[in-house]
Amino acid sequence: MIALDTNILARFYVDDPADPDAAKQRPIAHRLLTESHQVFVPLTVILELEWVLRAFYGFEANDFVRVIKHMLGLPNVSVEEWSRITDALAWHTEGIDFADALHLLASNHCTEFMSFDDRRFARRANRLGVRPTVVVPVK
Repeated sequence: MIALDTNILARFYVDDPADPDAAKQRPIAHRLLTESHQVFVPLTVILELEWVLRAFYGFEANDFVRVIKHMLGLPNVSVEEWSRITDALAWHTEGIDFADALHLLASNHCTEFMSFDDRRFARRANRLGVRPTVVVPVK
């Protein structure tokens, strides 16, 4: 089994004509994902992939969800904590940052999740009724 880094996945899913290395690397990434017997993708790579696709390539939440669902559907790809990722994708499409969704899901055994991010995280999460409750500490 081989493990893949974020840059391999980005090359597989993004055609970047402005990058001269992309033309050489994209076929290699395609081969690795489609011809390798078994491929492992760590949870941290998925987290970084969301950031790269959003920050560098302008992907919207629904675009990222399509990428991950495609990847999860590849028969030779094993993704660490895929059920947690699937749950995070659902919350992400509802407006919660993907990383924040993963944080919350990892903390599901807790009663509260403390954050200073009121507008972009706490209000959205609490409006959706996700657990644990996101609390903004004031004292």
